[in-house]
Amino acid sequence: MRQSSTLIPTLREVPADADIKSHQLLLRAGYMRQNASGVYSFLPLGKRVLQKVEQIVREEMDRAGSVELLMPALQQAELWQESGRWYSYGPELMRMKDRHGREFALGATHEEVITSLLRDEVKSYKRLPLNLYQIQTKFRDEKRPRFGLLRGREFIMKDAYSFHASQESLDEVYDKMFAAYSRIFERCGLNFRAVIADSGAMGGKDTHEFMVLSEIGEDTIAYSDTSSYAANVEMAPVVNTYEKSGEAEKELTKVETPNQHSIEDVAAFLNVEATSCIKSLLFKVDDRFVLVLVRGDHEVNDIKVKNYFEASVVELATPEETKEVLKCAVGSVGPIGVSDSVEVVADHAVKAIANGVCGANEEGYHYTNVNERNFNATYEDFRFIQEGDQSPDGQGVIKFAKGIEVGHVFKLGTRYSEAMGATYLDENGRNQPMIMGCYGIGVSRTVAAIAEQFNDENGLLWPEAVTPYQVHVIPVNVKNDEQRELGEKLYNELLDNRFEVLLDDRQERAGVKFADSDLIGLPVRVTVGKRASEGIVEVKVRKTGESLEVSVDNLVSTVKELLAK
Repeated sequence: MRQSSTLIPTLREVPADADIKSHQLLLRAGYMRQNASGVYSFLPLGKRVLQKVEQIVREEMDRAGSVELLMPALQQAELWQESGRWYSYGPELMRMKDRHGREFALGATHEEVITSLLRDEVKSYKRLPLNLYQIQTKFRDEKRPRFGLLRGREFIMKDAYSFHASQESLDEVYDKMFAAYSRIFERCGLNFRAVIADSGAMGGKDTHEFMVLSEIGEDTIAYSDTSSYAANVEMAPVVNTYEKSGEAEKELTKVETPNQHSIEDVAAFLNVEATSCIKSLLFKVDDRFVLVLVRGDHEVNDIKVKNYFEASVVELATPEETKEVLKCAVGSVGPIGVSDSVEVVADHAVKAIANGVCGANEEGYHYTNVNERNFNATYEDFRFIQEGDQSPDGQGVIKFAKGIEVGHVFKLGTRYSEAMGATYLDENGRNQPMIMGCYGIGVSRTVAAIAEQFNDENGLLWPEAVTPYQVHVIPVNVKNDEQRELGEKLYNELLDNRFEVLLDDRQERAGVKFADSDLIGLPVRVTVGKRASEGIVEVKVRKTGESLEVSVDNLVSTVKELLAK
């Protein structure tokens, strides 16, 4: 491709609203442009990278036995109402009405559509298993779109769905898809980890996220420092190793704590450690209120609360709701004397607190010398794991890393098939709900994740598998006949040898061309300069900065060798 014939609008300055490297560089190097908040156009270079990632995805999906189809982005509200998610998915689902007043949604995901297709077309166990996928634009009305392609309102996703007559069949396909995802991200050159995850609004269980390690990641990975264990921090279980001290239990005492609301304030005021305090938080779990207790230095994990109660929605109660239910302000909440209408659950660490401190459900007062016998609670793991905790697999201790989620695989079970009547006749002629799996990859997000991991101070450093072009040929001065003609000759020779080549045939200064080349980040640069008359060109490796002078007769073999490294 001739650079003068395509659209690569590079920028010298960093855009003011671009906070992270990938966002900055994809804009500066002319790979994309913003149309609205969270909505982007892929320019020619960006489209080529996107196509490379899509091709890798397609190859590995085909290898795993998944078959491509394409479903509509515009989805009937009735399908979402059948599954129950029309009411529970939240404001991220973009909803609209047509001219006849019928309700629709722009597809954030396609469980409902694919389930409706299979229930109409598959009636017998003999047609199962089936594994289908698509690559398509998705829409989610993010409250705060940010970080460019990493959190947008319109994005490109690969979503696959498998249908089975047995759990064993689902397990087998899940393992195949897990392996396919690992190969996809390996081929993209990414440094990633597969971690145990929560299924969120998708439903189901037994899920894994594929996380690209990055300091700007919005997810925290908890991993063992000595084993392969890794989980999203919200899903990592905490090993119950707490031991209660042999301290004699003292008499419960109510004390005045004026204007002391946080654990830090109360602990300092009473001259005790935060580990001796009980943090009490009121949650609304679906349509009931639950008081959750954790140790003062711990944080409540609302995902564990949600999973424990098998709830659809778990939200922290508002100050107004807390006042109405417990008759006190948030900073004075405690478990003693709570109404029977409020269920009390506590983290295992609370059980080990001796003569602790908690709120007295009265403004300006707390209890001291609080022990397990002073209130009724059910004990379970309800807190976030912390760095330094024992690894759940018993090997090593937990460390944290930040990650960008680029893929997610789920075992959905019968969550959607039962709700939507997707059944088949088994060997005995009985109706059974189809067992489902779901497998998603953020394709456009993967492009951003690659850009986030592969860059330097001068620009992008694309891995060979996803680079928009492999070779950048730059005649330094196109007004010089020898340089221009040799540049054209090498360009065509490389094309004839099936290399993907970008020829900078612009009438620009050498400094502009080299700066743009570094910014664009193609793996190999061929500079046709002053030694063109001698048949000598400079070949430079973008990633390492390695530079060598090469005879034009050896250029093809040299480029082939450099790209193979």
